[in-house]
Amino acid sequence: MKLSLRNAVSAASTLALVASGLLFASGSASAATSCYADTCTGLDPANTICQNDARTVDYTAPDGDAQLRYSPTCRAAWARATGGSYGGTQITIRVENEKGASFSAVYNGNGTIYTRMVNDKDIKSRAYFQYDRNWGYSGWY
Repeated sequence: MKLSLRNAVSAASTLALVASGLLFASGSASAATSCYADTCTGLDPANTICQNDARTVDYTAPDGDAQLRYSPTCRAAWARATGGSYGGTQITIRVENEKGASFSAVYNGNGTIYTRMVNDKDIKSRAYFQYDRNWGYSGWY
């Protein structure tokens, strides 16, 4: 009987160690994803390494309400809007590239919102902003 209890405890300990290893493995697997150019298309920049070196390369005219963000490491672009007061009216931001790929996001003026990414390798992209009847594009980058 003591041998069976010892085997059961040993087996339970082994299972616990295996399970904890799986938890740690899945945690690192869910870390930031690496992508490049067209493999970034449609991905969330917050879940990739692209956000690490991203920079704002242009703003929408006339008010600069949306930013065109670009990652040189990933060669990908996206639109972002931060802060601002739009009187409770929703705005739409969009990123698009010259090849026709585009993603939009709806923003209510609170916090930060961004679109999914488009390929920007050897392709120009721009951000778009629409609020009520006001709208604007950034330059192509």
